Amino acid sequence: MGLEMISLKSQREIEAMRKAGRITAQARALAGSMVAPGVTTHEIDTAVRRFIESHGAKPSFLGYGGFPASACISVNDVVIHGIPGPRKLKEGDIVSIDVGAYVGGFHGDCAATFPCGKVSEEAMKLIRVTEQSFWEGMKYARQGCRVSDIGHAVQEYVEANGFSVVRDFVGHGVGAKLHEAPEVRNYGPAGHGPRLLPGMTIAVEPMVNAGGWQVKVLADKWTTVSLDGSLTAHYENSILITDGDPEILTVTGE
Repeated sequence: MGLEMISLKSQREIEAMRKAGRITAQARALAGSMVAPGVTTHEIDTAVRRFIESHGAKPSFLGYGGFPASACISVNDVVIHGIPGPRKLKEGDIVSIDVGAYVGGFHGDCAATFPCGKVSEEAMKLIRVTEQSFWEGMKYARQGCRVSDIGHAVQEYVEANGFSVVRDFVGHGVGAKLHEAPEVRNYGPAGHGPRLLPGMTIAVEPMVNAGGWQVKVLADKWTTVSLDGSLTAHYENSILITDGDPEILTVTGE
């Protein structure tokens, strides 16, 4: 996508995005705190919706492209877009929760994977590597770097740890629309794509499988699982490119 399609945010717009990001991050934290054996994914989704609405915002995902819930809750081999329902979480599950909040004309978007009770060593390593791969990518979320430098760093770190990066789904710009230019891949060679400029806001979101990187979308047209049934994890924040270090917009604040 060309640079002309990428929106650079004004100071006022950045302030609005900080507010949306704070509510989104707080909703993620609330959801994560509820992950426990016996809790249903529907209960977590209901709490997320109530929390976001209680702060005068709207859940970004509810109705987006027809999605029927406020949070994507993806368990074990579900990579993304898991639809909440009556499923009860059990000890040893790993639970990826992706949330968005829309307020003041802008979206926040973030995700994380949480262990349910005591999980296997491999599952815990997968969660940690996925989150750390985000931070490895962040080293290149700077003015003058190119978009693909982020994804290259993510892929190198993930693969060095014996896991694989999902390629069918990618990060994206975020702002007045939930998905904007540019596309932010988690893989590929460095040195490609638009140069990063102050005022760009992007959602960086590594999706990492313990096995192969291939995925398939189930019959509901949403739920996306690892093709080989391996565990999978997801970590995401909305970030602002500045003239120095990148700023994470999806932080809980005080």
